Amino acid sequence: MYGTNKNVSMTKIKETSTNYENKRALIEECPEIYAANLIGGQWTIAICCYLENGKLRFGQLKKRMPAITERMLTLQLRKMEENELVKRTVYAEVPPRVEYELTGIGIELLPIIKQLEAWGRRHQQNKQDKSEN
Repeated sequence: MYGTNKNVSMTKIKETSTNYENKRALIEECPEIYAANLIGGQWTIAICCYLENGKLRFGQLKKRMPAITERMLTLQLRKMEENELVKRTVYAEVPPRVEYELTGIGIELLPIIKQLEAWGRRHQQNKQDKSEN
């Protein structure tokens, strides 16, 4: 965990480096950078999209994302739980059952993801249109 805000983890860089200080300053000064650090990376957004319709178990998430490794999925879910985007519920059963679901703040992120999707489609179409001319 880096920076003064415990809800945003920065990549593991030396705390004495200029890069670290620059990242920390941006996160503290700019809410957009803070938010981008929370959802940065393709897996966080994908996981949010899959959890949009409700709770899923680890195996169900893994089936929906065959390109992600189990280790990476575990790391992403832990990071998302730490950042309070997902809630992890463990049931006292044998074998143990664990379910993941979006928290309230995670649900608030869904319309923003939809806006990113629409923007991405427009951007792709714009690039395609330019390359065809």
